[in-house]
Amino acid sequence: MDAPQYTSLPAAPPAGHHASAEDEYLFQPPGSGHEHSDANVWIIVKFGLWLAISAIVISAGMGLLFGLFVKQSEETNPQFPLAVGKEQRLPAGPRLQAFPANEFVDFRTHEEAILKNYGWVNKEAGVVRMPIDEAMRRAVASGFPARAQQPAAADASADKTVETPPGMMPADSSAGRTLERRRQ
Repeated sequence: MDAPQYTSLPAAPPAGHHASAEDEYLFQPPGSGHEHSDANVWIIVKFGLWLAISAIVISAGMGLLFGLFVKQSEETNPQFPLAVGKEQRLPAGPRLQAFPANEFVDFRTHEEAILKNYGWVNKEAGVVRMPIDEAMRRAVASGFPARAQQPAAADASADKTVETPPGMMPADSSAGRTLERRRQ
């Protein structure tokens, strides 16, 4: 077999003496060309075919599965329990308020009536309620219970200041009522 014949191209000028950058690519040395071993076109075509076939199969499978799920949900979808039956039943509380502003005014009026009027809390036990102003007036008039003071110790401590022994200081945990050693 003979070597392939190449068409002759202009001779390459010496390196570095090109009029433009494109002139460098005008000359092809003998034996140059594309490599036949770089890309196998048949493998690329097979990959594209398998990719298209798998996309079609997956899409068809997903469509069938979706149809199955829709059919299954229609068969097993129970009706809303309150929609079944002819009687109209309200759901168990809490329900929305029809007029919340009016209900709040009614609530406050009721509470004010309880706070400002006399009434029974427990009639069998004899427990009554009274207005707040009247209860405060009676509490102040009757006096509040207080601790009895020690007569001698209270007078002595009021006249003199108690000196702490050297090396001791009031304890934080007892608000100064007991003494503890100073830490150094």
